[in-house]
Amino acid sequence: MPHRSTPSQATVSSAGSSTLDLSSRPAPYSFLTMFARSSIIAVMRSAIAVGYMRIEDRDDTFHFGNEKAGGAVVRLKVLHGKFWTRVFTSGDLGFSEAYMIGEVDIENLKSIMDLWLDNQSTVSSVSSLYSRLLAAFSGLRNAFFGQTRSRARLNVIASYDQSNELFKAFLSEEMMYSCALWADDEGGVRGDLVPGASDAPALEAAQMRKIHHVLRAARVKPGDRLLEFGTGWGALAIEAAAAYGCEVDTLTLSVEQKALAEERIRARGLQGRVRVHLMDYRDIPPEFQRRFDAFVSVEMLEHVGSKYYKKYFELVDFALKPTGATVVVTSSTFPEGRYTGYQADDFMRRYMWPNSCLPSATVLIDAAYAASNGRFTLEAVENHAPHYPRTLRTWDRRLKARLSQETMAGQYPALRDRATYGAFLRKWEYLFAYAGAGFAKGYITCHMLTFVRADDVTVACD
Repeated sequence: MPHRSTPSQATVSSAGSSTLDLSSRPAPYSFLTMFARSSIIAVMRSAIAVGYMRIEDRDDTFHFGNEKAGGAVVRLKVLHGKFWTRVFTSGDLGFSEAYMIGEVDIENLKSIMDLWLDNQSTVSSVSSLYSRLLAAFSGLRNAFFGQTRSRARLNVIASYDQSNELFKAFLSEEMMYSCALWADDEGGVRGDLVPGASDAPALEAAQMRKIHHVLRAARVKPGDRLLEFGTGWGALAIEAAAAYGCEVDTLTLSVEQKALAEERIRARGLQGRVRVHLMDYRDIPPEFQRRFDAFVSVEMLEHVGSKYYKKYFELVDFALKPTGATVVVTSSTFPEGRYTGYQADDFMRRYMWPNSCLPSATVLIDAAYAASNGRFTLEAVENHAPHYPRTLRTWDRRLKARLSQETMAGQYPALRDRATYGAFLRKWEYLFAYAGAGFAKGYITCHMLTFVRADDVTVACD
């Protein structure tokens, strides 16, 4: 059962008498704020079955769960009354906004993510009917309108057409913005939690290991033509050309990424081997038909949308040769029991990757089979989710250590303001903790799927 501890309304004077210090008392909350707070507190009384939460407000302190019974321990301090109305009207999205703006202070951000996931079936009821209706509407909007060409471009601008200096601050040298693969000699997936562990050069090695893992699965060899959807900053395409002797065509919608990728391609002397196209995948030209030996896409499918999975694989089928061709795709995914095509706005879809939609592995497998009329068959399934939390923790540490306000303000003058820059940093901090907890708790997964042509034999066994 929760309990509350209320600070004394009196102060003790130097003479030992009790006097009211009315001048220091903050203005009372509005009726709406009090209604939101009381509604949330009422729900929280039965919501925390695992773990413990203490909420310190300006006049009350509330306790939920059992601090000694195991589970996450959360200590939260409300700094502004708008926190209550945000959470009441927008649920977890409102909570993320309150954190970014600085309306609430949390002792350990990871702990509240763990607490939410451990109690998700009951904590989700904290938001109001109004917020649930808005969530349902946004889910329907995202599903039915999907990633049109214009919306896809706008979403890329919001997600990736930001300063390359931002991404250089936390990504590894080759700038892979996806899950790394950690080896035992780097301490494995928890190696960074060992006292004295160093992030460098472990991240660079882990990301290069991921690139080679994908390319080996794609079975590429010298002279092969490789098609990639989602260039990033060109790391995989460059390695495919330089180390495997491939000719690569890679597609992006990001002007910033294309410019830096081409700069890096020129620096490696690969201009004739790697071509970067500013192009929607739905606009691949007729001359691509049956020209490619392999296809790869690393964590781009999250931006396709459930409405277009079949179209996506139809175009992959269109571009690949009828025999001897391999498809390797990686994507953050929902477990099958949690997947739905109607995904409402949350922190990720509102502030990081607008209108994104996580598939499930089964949905992608079914789409690939249907889109190719059975010409693709599943070769392998891997779940890389255990490797993501360490990747995200590493990015978080690097961003805090290496990003300069001066550098960012040079491109975005608004970030000269200290409060605005603080909110900007808290957005990224929230992302790394939010996603890391999701992968660690199995709320989301990260799959690599490999497909081959239906009649291909990939391993000689007789």
